[in-house]
Amino acid sequence: MRAPIGHFEDARPAPACLDELTGPVADAVRHWQGSVPAEQIVYVDTDPEWADTATFVEHYGQDLLERSANCVVVSGKRGGESTLAACVVLSTTRVDVNGAVRRRLGARKASFASMDTATGETGMEYGGITPLGLPDGWPLLVDAAVVDLPYVLVGSGRRRGKLLVPGKAFAELPHAEVLEGLGVS
Repeated sequence: MRAPIGHFEDARPAPACLDELTGPVADAVRHWQGSVPAEQIVYVDTDPEWADTATFVEHYGQDLLERSANCVVVSGKRGGESTLAACVVLSTTRVDVNGAVRRRLGARKASFASMDTATGETGMEYGGITPLGLPDGWPLLVDAAVVDLPYVLVGSGRRRGKLLVPGKAFAELPHAEVLEGLGVS
């Protein structure tokens, strides 16, 4: 199969390669719902040594620079309560943690979650966290620019491999909320 974006030697529908995904991501693909068929989610095999953005686009296609998204775990705190959430923004932007995220979570303070928290709570590898298969009940904040793209490259739950996901599918993920301005320059 030819990948819808980028230049990958190994591209397959995600439901055909569940063994390549972490447990939570495989379960999300296995139980996929929404207007986008699961077969339109594409798994591409990538070398984890080429994970740095500049090296990655050099090997897999310059067009990916504008079509890649990062999924980060954030923590909002108010009083003694802490709320974990995930944010998805284009890789050419950064998450507006102290503005949009803090306000949306109703937090007094918001910050990126520690690596141990992010990986421990999601069951995914650091550098491969994806919005598919997040813990039940987590808010998922998605920048509107991500939803507007035909396909977006995101993590697969592991450092090796990525997922190519139709942009509109992000808006249909559990607990997703599309926000304008979540990703800032």
